[in-house]
Amino acid sequence: MSRALDQLIAALQRLPGVGAKSASRMAYHLLQHDPQGARHLADALVQAVDQVRHCRWCHTFTQNDVCDTCADPARDDSLLCVVETPADQAALERTGVYRGRYFVLMGKLSPLSGVGPSDIGLEKLLHRLQGDAGTVVREVVLATSFTAEGEATAHVIAQLLKSRGVKVTRLARGVPVGSELEYVDLGTIAHAYADRR
Repeated sequence: MSRALDQLIAALQRLPGVGAKSASRMAYHLLQHDPQGARHLADALVQAVDQVRHCRWCHTFTQNDVCDTCADPARDDSLLCVVETPADQAALERTGVYRGRYFVLMGKLSPLSGVGPSDIGLEKLLHRLQGDAGTVVREVVLATSFTAEGEATAHVIAQLLKSRGVKVTRLARGVPVGSELEYVDLGTIAHAYADRR
């Protein structure tokens, strides 16, 4: 096997859920059956890495200083939904039931992995609540995953916010325990949002 092919397989294995066999199948497929698609994928990756950055207000991915959601004047400024990832935000948006603002943590607390409060943007969240985006937040909806780490993250955020007089709610348990929000069906997410506590 060539060194370039080995490097391609190793690079594909960096994707979540992709092992050595899957990475090999992808690499062989791209090189044998879709070299134009391989070039398109490479160009898209380079362009995204060079152009995508974090929104100044909500911390999600965008090509602008402020993302489209934060720039939308029709959104409810008094409602802030805290999610772990941009994929979670996209899943909630696809339900069409949430019309407030977002804050994306870009992770969740995981002491065993060395991920603490400063690693997931809790300080930026507190600044966001203090009006960095020119808004007054009255309710924070915690939409972290229902894993042990997601629950711990929600608990820490709730404790931080209760002392600041902000109403804190959590997505209802309609979302299955142990699931990642981006993989839950849209109906379940919509019901969980409607039944938040």
